[in-house]
Amino acid sequence: MGVMGERWLKNARKRFVVGLAALGILQIALICSVQAAGQIVILATTTSTQDSGLLDVVVPLFEKRTGYVVKTISVGTGQALALGGRGEADVVLVHAPEAEKKYLAEGTLVNRRLVMHNDFIVVGPKEDPAQIGGLKKASDALRRIGETKAAFVSRGDNSGTHQLERRLWKETGLDPNGDWYLQSGQGMGQTLAIASEKRAYTLTDRGTYVALKKRVQLEVLVERDKSLLNIYSVMEVNPARFPKVNAAGGKAFADFMISAETQAVIKTFGIEKFGEPLFFPDAGKREEELGS
Repeated sequence: MGVMGERWLKNARKRFVVGLAALGILQIALICSVQAAGQIVILATTTSTQDSGLLDVVVPLFEKRTGYVVKTISVGTGQALALGGRGEADVVLVHAPEAEKKYLAEGTLVNRRLVMHNDFIVVGPKEDPAQIGGLKKASDALRRIGETKAAFVSRGDNSGTHQLERRLWKETGLDPNGDWYLQSGQGMGQTLAIASEKRAYTLTDRGTYVALKKRVQLEVLVERDKSLLNIYSVMEVNPARFPKVNAAGGKAFADFMISAETQAVIKTFGIEKFGEPLFFPDAGKREEELGS
């Protein structure tokens, strides 16, 4: 073989080695990508868990304990359930028991377990133009708001809060509409801000209100009605229906939320900063045990 041939062979060997190295790097990258994907848990949850600040505490704890990385999609409960019901999340943390049970019956979501509760409240401007302050029933408060056409801001987003609001309006026999009835289409934090700006009433979960009450000019006017109980549950997306979901990660998050460690965090969450707990832990309980 001549000098030119030896040089060509030497270069060819170099190219071959470089090619193998590149292929090896690509394979490693692909493997790491797959492993990373397996470490991501997609959580679909209501805006109240985000706006209250609870997720800012429990998610980092979960990631530290397990090595998973949580991708949170914070929307209304109706949207969160729909994401889970389409297999576009691995686990859901929501607060609309009636709607939740429909997804369980369909088999798209499984293993519903209670996590915590707080309650809903009706808030409004201090001047209270509809004079609802002190009423015992939330439906009576909404009836008076509707009859006086005092400004009211609805979530209007099929969230758990919005679903309860619709049930309360149904009890009143009124069909809320007109310039006085506004729909924000936003999460709870934004809806409270709009109600404060408009000097309007709204229905909110207590946790979000307590977390944001220094930023809004709204007073608690109606509370402690049993119909205002706000129960949060965690459910896993059914891997039998959606094989591509991260079933292990979803279950790990669900198990974490009802663990003794997390329940202890929930029990004290908010006390130091706000002077009162924002949620009450409920792992292992049944719905009928709550609100009695």
